[in-house]
Amino acid sequence: MFATVSRVHNLPRYRQIIAVFVRHGFGSMLEQMGVDRALLAPVHFFRKDKDWERLTPAQHFRLALEELGPTFIKLGQILSTRPDILPPDFIKELSKLQDSAPPVPWEDIEEQLKSAWSQSPDALFSYIEHEPLATASLAQVHAAQLRSSGQMVVIKVQRPDIWPIIRSDLAVLEDLATLAQYTSLGEFYNPIDVVSEFSFTLQNELNYLREGRNADRFRRNFVEEPYLYIPKVYWAYTTRNVLVLERIQGIKIDDVERMRDAGLRPDVVALNAARIIIKEVLEDGFFHADPHPGNFFVLPGNMIGAVDFGMVGHLFDSDRLNLVRLYIAAVRMDAEAIVEQLIRMGAAVARVDRPALKRDIGRLLEKYYGSPLKDIRAQEVVSDILPIAWRHHLNFPPDLWLLGKTLAMMEGVGLQLDPEFDIFAVSKPYVERLSREVWSPLVWGPTLLDFVMAWGDVMAIAPKVGAKLLYELESGELPLDLKMDMQKPALETLDRALTRLSVSVLTAAFILALAFLIPRASVSPIITALIAVGFLLSAGLGVWFLISVLRRV
Repeated sequence: MFATVSRVHNLPRYRQIIAVFVRHGFGSMLEQMGVDRALLAPVHFFRKDKDWERLTPAQHFRLALEELGPTFIKLGQILSTRPDILPPDFIKELSKLQDSAPPVPWEDIEEQLKSAWSQSPDALFSYIEHEPLATASLAQVHAAQLRSSGQMVVIKVQRPDIWPIIRSDLAVLEDLATLAQYTSLGEFYNPIDVVSEFSFTLQNELNYLREGRNADRFRRNFVEEPYLYIPKVYWAYTTRNVLVLERIQGIKIDDVERMRDAGLRPDVVALNAARIIIKEVLEDGFFHADPHPGNFFVLPGNMIGAVDFGMVGHLFDSDRLNLVRLYIAAVRMDAEAIVEQLIRMGAAVARVDRPALKRDIGRLLEKYYGSPLKDIRAQEVVSDILPIAWRHHLNFPPDLWLLGKTLAMMEGVGLQLDPEFDIFAVSKPYVERLSREVWSPLVWGPTLLDFVMAWGDVMAIAPKVGAKLLYELESGELPLDLKMDMQKPALETLDRALTRLSVSVLTAAFILALAFLIPRASVSPIITALIAVGFLLSAGLGVWFLISVLRRV
């Protein structure tokens, strides 16, 4: 649908985008994609910048995105977290993208607010500052005071008419992705999926109801932690394109001198910042993915106040456990185990050049071998991983790449606050606890339960299938050509195999039962006795199974 819109209804914007990329030296790539046919004009029709050689391709790519406006700036910010798609020099350059724009006149913002609330802002607020506190390509923020309670708040309001621009640009991007899908780019990446994911992320970020729910979720997650403050969301005034939050007034987290003048301790603030990100990642699986200094303020008592919850990351339990398994393999300096874990995670395809990947990972491990954790910087580790990810097309879930960037940014803030800051030391207790969870029955128990249930389904249909098979054999409907002297040994072998399978399933069932009963062992003597009996039975079956296997060796 977007492709049709972009070609028929938005050809001027389509040509403008192509002209910008051609001017920055990307014409040959566009011709390879067949853009000239889509434009109804050859790509060389557009003028290339005569002085483009003075800048690197990565610099030109960043400048092109900035020139094309909000949609493409956001695309660049997303791509800066995807080293599986772009080489390291592009990733580094895109990290410099600045999302800024001139302010929208107050009269236009006022009309936007009237449309959202169906009444004049003066009826709801004692005053609203006409000069914005901050401006960006998608929205701007104004300070205000609620008329009902006198509470100081901030109003985040989308720029008027931003949606038509976003829809048009997404249409063009989808069209370009479709063209790229059938080129060499499509052999290693899926451009359509990349654009689809970007579209989903951008539209979520433009939904301020979702951003408000993100803020509430962070507040619930940290309700018992005194070192993070999340502002209140005023839902009575919040809509899809207007967000009203309690105003936080503090010191920017990177302003060390002002902190010291106010009697605050930068080293404690750095520790609190590390605790926040580690809890978000290793406990909650839900983290603030835009931790630049402008989004965090230091409040009295070395407390940190956070704002801007539009960009967040999610980690499933499996993601966190996979990270711990990679960490354990890295600590053991086992490059082969890391490669196997990457393949199990789906980060590396099965056809990956394993010796080459193992060699690159081995060199990375050797670089840090023997170094104390306090001398290792997360930002440096991430930078070292980027070329390996690009070379071997490692395809981690996007939120894991986002996590790497988040950790590096947070560590950079921490080092500004405290030169001795060590994020690994703070994370060590959390990692150790998760390492124990890897071996916990509560973690592998559900997987084992699925395995047992699957075999249970097989056992349930086996009699029906077996009866049908015997009937077809007896009636001659299923021809079977076996030599008589081979039938008996084959049947004996099959019988032994089925016996071992049955024993292994029963043993697994007993182990699974123990996994659920162990946490309840202190409830009653009956459960304790059941655990003891189950342990003896599973141990006996396991020993019998081991002996039968050894006898066959």
